[in-house]
Amino acid sequence: MSEANQNRSKPNAELTVGMVLFDGAEELDWVGPFEVFTMAKEASGESGPAYGLSVVLMNQDGAVVKGAKGLRSEVDASFANAPDFDILLIPGGVGTRREMKNEQMLEFLRKKAMDCLWVTSVCTGSGLLHAAGLTKGKQITTHWGYVSTLRKDASDETEILENVRYVRDGNLLTAAGVSAGIDMALWLVGELYGPPHARLTQKVMEYDPAPPYT
Repeated sequence: MSEANQNRSKPNAELTVGMVLFDGAEELDWVGPFEVFTMAKEASGESGPAYGLSVVLMNQDGAVVKGAKGLRSEVDASFANAPDFDILLIPGGVGTRREMKNEQMLEFLRKKAMDCLWVTSVCTGSGLLHAAGLTKGKQITTHWGYVSTLRKDASDETEILENVRYVRDGNLLTAAGVSAGIDMALWLVGELYGPPHARLTQKVMEYDPAPPYT
């Protein structure tokens, strides 16, 4: 990570989140963080700490993406014309199993991660980051149902933690399954723009989990 990119992490920097999608991506894995980041921007108004934050959706060919549950989403760019971005987010979902063998995807992640302030994943997206060689020597997490599989696939140099919502190791930030991506994104908003703005974002979203049947 270059000194120039480190400086862009200052509160009022114009940062871009690049969300890399694919067919079979779990919808809430990326839609949850998308809501957090865009709400952080909206809550800033025209001069608040996150006023310059933006989100770009992309996939390999720029075509419409069909999610794991059938949601169809347009993207902003393909790998060929993807803009520079500061924060990489890769979701999980059943499509990761295919993408782990997609060298174009893996090479794109390797290339883009080199210049990112933060490299993040949700759910089984951490397996895709591992396949790209981006988790070596790091502590990461994933969906509880994928922990044992990832431990078998991962080298001894990658430690997979469980029973945590998200794990930060250097500039690598991985979240457990699905809704955990919201927690991860809120934490990152706090790192970038301060805990008060993360709390405001959470309040505006009315994100105060109190699930039934606990």
